[in-house]
Amino acid sequence: MRAEEESGAGATPASSRPSATVRLPFEPSTPSMARTKLAGFLTVNRASPSTIDDALIVLSEMVANAVAHGQPAADGTMEIAWTIDVDRQLLELSVHDGGEGASLEPIDFDEDSLSGRGLSIINRVADRWWVDMSAGTRVGAELALDH
Repeated sequence: MRAEEESGAGATPASSRPSATVRLPFEPSTPSMARTKLAGFLTVNRASPSTIDDALIVLSEMVANAVAHGQPAADGTMEIAWTIDVDRQLLELSVHDGGEGASLEPIDFDEDSLSGRGLSIINRVADRWWVDMSAGTRVGAELALDH
């Protein structure tokens, strides 16, 4: 399945809220595709290397969790979005899949754990994250932009 991309009206660096929304296939390769698209967006919008690194970690875990535990939308995709809020100096990330009813709590893990670390990693790297299950499952996160 081919990825579809929609850029928000403010997709240029001069906007106060540059953003993009992509629909990507619900597949194990999707975290890599999402990282590539986000890295390009953040580079064009002059994010710092540390912001890019943190954002790629958080988004990768969000997408991997959706693929592992969620459900695709009717068209076999998931929606991934990001917005830079220049006024609040935040990067907002969002991953939306068609799954419902799962428990989304970070769990403790040790260095030998091979799985189950995604939400704990998000919890440690993002400044804030949340879950909305009103229509499918949407996981959102915010990261402060470095200056």
